[in-house]
Amino acid sequence: MPGRTRSSFAHARGEATERAPVWFMRQAGRSLPEYRRLRASGDILAAIRDPALACEITLQPVRRYGVDAAIVFSDIIVPLAAIGLGVEVVPGPRPGDR
Repeated sequence: MPGRTRSSFAHARGEATERAPVWFMRQAGRSLPEYRRLRASGDILAAIRDPALACEITLQPVRRYGVDAAIVFSDIIVPLAAIGLGVEVVPGPRPGDR
């Protein structure tokens, strides 16, 4: 369509876009096999502390699904670790897994 763009930012500014952006929230460890392979080699906090690895994990759904944008990969435990609570993530079943 002439005069339209795919940019999520353009849509947020109220400009005409080809389609409305969508919010795609995922739990990477449960949906992408490439994420599970990558994460098998280390813990989540190490992945977050490594800019190249965090970037790779962030871009995986962009490449797989062709979305227009991504939110930087992180985890809910990061603030706890950042304030020194000594958080440790161990392999194995998580709450709710059966």
